[in-house]
Amino acid sequence: MQLKLANQEVFPIAQYIPFTDEQKLRAGEVDLEEFLRQRGEKLIRSGHDKRLASDHSVTVRGNEWYDHAAQRGGGPVSFLQRFYRMSYPEAMLALLGGNGGQSFPATSKREAEPRKSFTLPEANGDMRRVYAYLIKQRGIDKDVIDHFARAGLLYENAKHHNCVFVGTDENGVARHAHKRSTNSYGEAFRINVEGSDPRYSFHHIGTDGSLFVFEAPIDMLSYITLYPDRWQEHSYVACCGTSFLPVQQMKEMTPPMKKLFLCLDNDKAGQSACEQMEALSRAWNVETARLLPEHKDWNEDLVQQNQTQEMKPICQTMYCL
Repeated sequence: MQLKLANQEVFPIAQYIPFTDEQKLRAGEVDLEEFLRQRGEKLIRSGHDKRLASDHSVTVRGNEWYDHAAQRGGGPVSFLQRFYRMSYPEAMLALLGGNGGQSFPATSKREAEPRKSFTLPEANGDMRRVYAYLIKQRGIDKDVIDHFARAGLLYENAKHHNCVFVGTDENGVARHAHKRSTNSYGEAFRINVEGSDPRYSFHHIGTDGSLFVFEAPIDMLSYITLYPDRWQEHSYVACCGTSFLPVQQMKEMTPPMKKLFLCLDNDKAGQSACEQMEALSRAWNVETARLLPEHKDWNEDLVQQNQTQEMKPICQTMYCL
């Protein structure tokens, strides 16, 4: 899908613009709902979110968006890149005011809307469909699934037999759940349970001070399957999109962070999200690098490995940030 701005503005295209950290932060905090309204985009109320009239699978709230069909989300910059086909400089200039110098409110200045109380979906009596889907269709190691299932962080819900990936707070209380359909045919269903606290997405806390960041829970499990050596010593988080909030929360919940590995998708949106996360985490003074899958994401790497029956994992490519 490509949206068209109602009041189209022309921004200069540049190969490189040295945006400051303050400008990156300001662009990332723009109230996306207000930005879209001022550009003539029609929004439909959907619970506490706003749904795009032009694509009902896409919702926005404050400065965040989420595409429930594509299981992808993020902030204002990635939205403009994905749906308006803007380059990174064009998106930044649009959010910072562009040629017209128009300013947009930061989402932090808006009054927060009350959230629906969070309740985990009812669990099924067994996990046969979830195990079959994750092992046969996704190639994830059974021992990895066992670990998260025993911890109560992964289960099969009773109503639709979806995979449910649970995120807990500092006290082990469930605060977030992400549902993913187990059907092998047709459009996949992916959505966060309403009332989920975006800070506490699906994760694992290790002991060695390293944190690996992913977009989707299945990519996180795929990476662990590909690189299982002493994996439980590391920390991992699946943002269920590209929001920085889960990364920020993990910093508070894990041992002192020494290394941050950004393992988002190998595409333009993933690169943009990595740049934003790196800028936001710069004040932490933590060694940061990006790990790139060979294909679009880590599950594609895993599936490809299983199809070719190679015994060793596909080599990961690291780019220091």
